[in-house]
Amino acid sequence: MPNPGRGEVWLVDLGMVAKVRPCLVLSVPAEDKDRALVTLVPHTTSVRGSGYEVAVAARFLRQGAFDAQNFITIPQAKLLRKLGDLPATDLNTIEDAARAWLGL
Repeated sequence: MPNPGRGEVWLVDLGMVAKVRPCLVLSVPAEDKDRALVTLVPHTTSVRGSGYEVAVAARFLRQGAFDAQNFITIPQAKLLRKLGDLPATDLNTIEDAARAWLGL
C-alpha cells in the first residue's frame, strides 16, 4: 500500500460521482500505528473563479486548479499512482487558501 508524502500529487479513485482525478496530499505520512488514511485536496478542470481555487502549472496536470474548499480524507488504498511533486511554493499557496477557508 502506498504511503504518500505531503506535497505529492496522486491519481485517486474518488468514486463514481467524483471520478478518478489528481489530488494533492495535504496530510503527513501515516505511521504503522495510525489508520491508513490520507487527506487530499482535489484538482478540478471546472474552475469557478473562487478565491479558494489555486491554479498550478505542472507538466503532469491539465489546466485547472486545486480546490481548497474540498478536503477529502480517504483510505490510502484508493490512491492509484503518483503523478509528481509540487514545488514548496505551490504547496504553500494551497495551504494558505486552505487556512483561509478554515479561518485559521
